[in-house]
Amino acid sequence: MHIIIVERKTHFRYRNPGCLVLNNREFITRPELVQDKRAKIINLSKDYSYLGYGYYCSLLAEARNQKVIPSVKTILELRERSIYSHALPELDELLRQQIKKLVMTPTAPFTVQVFFGRTDDLRFPDLARRVFDEFRCPMLKLSISPDDGWHIASIRPMTLSDLKPEQEEFFEHALESYTRSSWRTPKAKPAAKYSLAILYNPAETLPPSDRRTLQKFVRIGEQMGVEVELIEKKDYSELAEYDALFIRETTALDHHTYRFAKKAENEGMAVIDDPTSILRCTNKVYLAELLKANKIPIPKTIVLDNRGIEAIEQEIPYPIILKIPDGSFSRGIVKAENRQQLAEAAARLLRESDVILAQEYLYTDFDWRIGILRGQAIYACQYFMSRGHWQVVKHSESGRFTEGGFRTLPIEQAPQDVVELALKAANLIGNGLYGVDLKETSKGVVVIEVNDNPSINQGEEDAILKDELYRRIIQEFIRRLEERPGTHDAAGPLAALPLPSVNGMQPSASAAPSPAQIAAQVAAKISAEVAAKIAAEVSSHVLESVLSATRPQVAPRGEINEEPLLPLPMTRK
Repeated sequence: MHIIIVERKTHFRYRNPGCLVLNNREFITRPELVQDKRAKIINLSKDYSYLGYGYYCSLLAEARNQKVIPSVKTILELRERSIYSHALPELDELLRQQIKKLVMTPTAPFTVQVFFGRTDDLRFPDLARRVFDEFRCPMLKLSISPDDGWHIASIRPMTLSDLKPEQEEFFEHALESYTRSSWRTPKAKPAAKYSLAILYNPAETLPPSDRRTLQKFVRIGEQMGVEVELIEKKDYSELAEYDALFIRETTALDHHTYRFAKKAENEGMAVIDDPTSILRCTNKVYLAELLKANKIPIPKTIVLDNRGIEAIEQEIPYPIILKIPDGSFSRGIVKAENRQQLAEAAARLLRESDVILAQEYLYTDFDWRIGILRGQAIYACQYFMSRGHWQVVKHSESGRFTEGGFRTLPIEQAPQDVVELALKAANLIGNGLYGVDLKETSKGVVVIEVNDNPSINQGEEDAILKDELYRRIIQEFIRRLEERPGTHDAAGPLAALPLPSVNGMQPSASAAPSPAQIAAQVAAKISAEVAAKIAAEVSSHVLESVLSATRPQVAPRGEINEEPLLPLPMTRK
């Protein structure tokens, strides 16, 4: 259900698209008018200025755990160009690309109006959609300038009073399309409490989870009261319609998976993999330095560029493993048996990345994979090397690949030192879902890498826990959603905040806070959160500038029966 908020109901002169229309005072003072807890709020107030009615409507919607556009974060971002400037380089590049394609290039500044991601300026439909994806505000005005190359000089919210008579019909169609597209097909079953989007790529050769496994998540989610839907890259603009995001596609920094994670986090959704985990896991150079700095045993590793080749032989004996930072599924990893192979492999990999890793070769019959969720080990697998090969996955020049066998064990049967070291490594990353790869050697257990997006496939990682593995993962999403600020009654998490005085009088501790007091409390809390997010953004951008996009090594297997017996390992000849 959609709720439309306006300054006065007489301002809404359009066909009612099946939505409830309230004026902003009704929405602020009479929350009982919105009975549907999953209602989506479209705030079309006349003024979004700080502490104005429009601001408070979005503020209280978030306090009541309702999805609203624009959010308070968007309102605050759009106040100053210096705050939203982080999004402008990509938008400016798209603008320039679209202007180059025009038959008649504009010569003077102009404006583009965006209504729910649509524009009546037929030259810039892609730009309108991208801007709405970045700033979920119902109506936006873009000021375009030709100075120093075409760029967006400003992005400002619009109101209904800004509409020109000739734009009324287009706005009405845009509103109707937006509210209609956000509806899901009704099903003959009780409404789910939460919705979980699973991002996947149907064309991916070695996905973290195959299609049968994803359907298993859908079925288990339905049993737990969570509506699980599979989405793809093309569904980016609809991401905010869900409560949570589970990424089941190979992740990388310079990739849409990272943008999905960032957007989900900014929308206040529960998300696995979260952006920080992707940032920390998907670059082998960063991960190696992180593990070494925290005294986690790893194979002897050297970071090198094209000036460090000669020194490798003095530090690491042959054979030497070379890794490109963004390799995944055993790709971008080369074994050099002598100096000639080392020089050739290093030259080839350094054409793709300015920095690569050289690592000592530690052969074992299998790698351990310990699956960890929120600081707890949930599965243990042995992944055996591909037959006649030194890696779990053997890639051929034709693009084909073969995989070794696997064996899944109860956690309590895995070596204790392996599980404990996996937990220490994963705790350096965060509290999400991770797969830690380790080797048992004569010198002890070492960590190979931490995967932010580990394999989960039917009959493999779930061979011991079966359906319980899926329940635990979905339950973690539920826990995160239940613990969001504003999920429970305002008197709960807000009770710890001091009540502001009203007309100079301090309310008693037992008195129920008024709507104005609740709004003030939430305003203080959200202001702090916005500041923290801006700080986090700065940190992320600094780190991203020195790391290249990558993907950790994961090794899913082939098709397995639905409920197999514990499989026997394949041994190497």
